[in-house]
Amino acid sequence: MEININTDNTIDRHQGLDERVRSSVEAAIGRFEQVRRVDVHVSNENSQKHEDGSNYCMMEARVSGYAPVVVHAHAENLQLSITAAVGKLQRALDSALGRLNDKKLREPAPVDIDAMADKNLTSGE
Repeated sequence: MEININTDNTIDRHQGLDERVRSSVEAAIGRFEQVRRVDVHVSNENSQKHEDGSNYCMMEARVSGYAPVVVHAHAENLQLSITAAVGKLQRALDSALGRLNDKKLREPAPVDIDAMADKNLTSGE
């Protein structure tokens, strides 16, 4: 799985940030073989004001054979926004890919041909 990390000019990007994001994403969604790439965008929308919730993290997971899954999170600091986004992405992928797996594993209900034949015979009387 490829993980791309992007920051705006308000975030000081360094190796520690990259490693923290990569390890969080891999730990949360590494089990999903269908995920080919995750794009992570982090920013501080109000860097001058230091308001609560100004740190923003957006994650977009590219899934083979499925539409991209996108989540957003705002928090008071960067680490909390990344953690929240990772949790949301894990739940979104569990939901989306779980439904796909359920459809593949679900067998159609068996049709009772004898009951249908009896029903057709009795309805004509």
